[in-house]
Amino acid sequence: MEQNHFMQNIEETYHSLTKVEKKVADYVLQNPRQVLFMSITDLADACQVGETSVYRFCRTMNLQGYQEFKMQLSLGMSEQDEEWAPREDNQSLEKTLKESAERLLQKHAEALEETYRLLNQESFEGFLERMEKARRIFFFGISDSQLIAQEAGNKFMSISGKAYSIADPHMQAVTAASMTEEDFLVFLSYSGATKDNIYTAKIARQAGAGIGCITRFRKSPLSAYCDVVLQSGANEGPMEGGSVSAKIGQMYLIDLLYQEYRRRNYETSRKYRENASKAVMDKLF
Repeated sequence: MEQNHFMQNIEETYHSLTKVEKKVADYVLQNPRQVLFMSITDLADACQVGETSVYRFCRTMNLQGYQEFKMQLSLGMSEQDEEWAPREDNQSLEKTLKESAERLLQKHAEALEETYRLLNQESFEGFLERMEKARRIFFFGISDSQLIAQEAGNKFMSISGKAYSIADPHMQAVTAASMTEEDFLVFLSYSGATKDNIYTAKIARQAGAGIGCITRFRKSPLSAYCDVVLQSGANEGPMEGGSVSAKIGQMYLIDLLYQEYRRRNYETSRKYRENASKAVMDKLF
């Protein structure tokens, strides 16, 4: 793997870093590709420093934060560039398509398999129990994760009548302020490091709501505010924001929660489902 410009910049800046920042720099220089798939908490633990030290290192490198750091780190890495680069040989479209289809199939299957391996029964039971006891369930996400949050809200609305999804980050914060201990807020966030999510989680925590998240990383700034965490599989690079594999892992967990909730609350769920079907019957030909 060729060293990219950003890593050269770290080396050139190394002498001016603090002792703690050098710990972060050392780890990054030795393990650049692994760092691409680590949360800020994971990197801090690996370097045996605090999250604030990692953030200060990012600021020293003239970056806004950790996500921009990972994005800059990924630029120029030859392996990532080569995956989708045009082929120089004269392969037929059929062969190229077959290879692409097989590669994506394997990638998506691996995301499902890893999500299954990461499934913790105790965490899942705790997640489901909070959903059952809640007066209202909210599903929040930002950008691509909001699409999954909307789908989750739609699915659970059809069997419980108490599920909601709000897209606008400002209204998410306003809604969080009105929550009580009877509410349960579910965040969909691959990184667990989106500022809007963390800001809203703080407000919801102060309001007394229960909080859960579906994320790639068990340790993250967002998970620190959560009562329960479910991990989804799929490694997503900084330049792959919103990858389908990441969504597949999240949707697998949403579907599993949906099926188990429906099974454990069968009669109530059946009645809500029947009413939902009747409500849209006239809209069908």
